[in-house]
Amino acid sequence: MKLFSIVLFTLFLALTSEVSAQASGKPNPGYDAELAKKLGGTDAGMRSYVLALLKTGPNDSTITDKDQRAKLFAGHMSNINKLAEEGKLAVAGPFADPERKYRGLFILAVSKVEEARALAETDPAIKAGIFVVEYIPWYGSASLMATPEIHKKISKTIE
Repeated sequence: MKLFSIVLFTLFLALTSEVSAQASGKPNPGYDAELAKKLGGTDAGMRSYVLALLKTGPNDSTITDKDQRAKLFAGHMSNINKLAEEGKLAVAGPFADPERKYRGLFILAVSKVEEARALAETDPAIKAGIFVVEYIPWYGSASLMATPEIHKKISKTIE
């Protein structure tokens, strides 16, 4: 128990030291103003996003035709790529939820839920009711905006 307390205290000190250093306004010698601007970051390297949680929709089990589903999911992937190319989508991916309640996530590079909703509604699988979406405003690192370009460099195949 004593070791656990020491570990917790050490973590507390490390975290408070980091927060204190950030709050002090100490300059970052590696700061890249041009990159921060390109990614839409604040002075703290952050930006607004909207998380779009894709959940199983009411029509998921009713659309059973394999060709129709394949077409809808091809359109879903195409839409993801389009939004990423437009700089509107930072990250997307499926969940490994065995109960299939939560299906995937979009991190949309917009600050308002209404903007996120308009983007998500361009997705054929959402339009068809395979997915429904829950929206959550989020403030996170602007570095996520570099993910689509990095992904192109680390993926052996392209869709």
